[in-house]
Amino acid sequence: MSTLNIAAVQYDIKWLDKPANFTALEALVNDHLSTHGAVDLLLLPETFSTGFCLQDVSVSEAQDGGADLSWMQAQAKQHRCVVAGTVFVRQGDKKANRFYWVSPDGSVAYYDKRHLFRLGNEGDYVVQGRMRKVFEIKGIRILPQVCYDLRFPVWSRNRQDYDLMVNVANWPAARRHVWDILLKARAMENQVYVVGVNRVGEDGLGVAHSGGSCVLDYVGEPLVSAEDDSQAVIRSELDFSALEQFKRDFPAFLDADEFDLEQ
Repeated sequence: MSTLNIAAVQYDIKWLDKPANFTALEALVNDHLSTHGAVDLLLLPETFSTGFCLQDVSVSEAQDGGADLSWMQAQAKQHRCVVAGTVFVRQGDKKANRFYWVSPDGSVAYYDKRHLFRLGNEGDYVVQGRMRKVFEIKGIRILPQVCYDLRFPVWSRNRQDYDLMVNVANWPAARRHVWDILLKARAMENQVYVVGVNRVGEDGLGVAHSGGSCVLDYVGEPLVSAEDDSQAVIRSELDFSALEQFKRDFPAFLDADEFDLEQ
């Protein structure tokens, strides 16, 4: 298996201000890539263009695309990499929290967030995703997850169908310790690399976010981490031959329980 170069953007999302967020992201990404070189995958936080503004009915993209998707396609083409992150997309009288996976050629795949945050009444405004998805770059299989999905290990259980899990989030500072622990747990139990991408700053509802964006190896050890409460682009080159060797030496996955998951 090959290596994969990944960059993740931790930044302060401006509430309901798409132009400002696009401008800020372009500056961060352009500066990083011009200094450190190209990547295969560029990850953005959950609801990267607006913030987690559930109750604002005006915040949703058309199902066949909109400003957010067009911007992602332009970035993917410019930087010749996959660009991924979530936006709200109209879905009947609600919206989907949609993880867009945009390739350099403009093609688009997506995963809709499965687990909706009951405490924040997310289900009143967002439809539940039903389909588990696995995407691929250079033969590397990648499982997308969105924020609250991180708490539910059955949904992310590795059936030996993915090598890397990515979680994009607006995870609040008040529960930051849960984020840190569960990212490590998902890496260890599934024997995969894990990338977590979170925002920083206070959102329009006064909810604080401290970051915690990181790349973890398959035993839960950090390869790179962003500084708390700071905007940053972190990157790592992941070696999947090392992962394969680790699984040969410690094949815990062979003792996993069989199960079926209704979707």
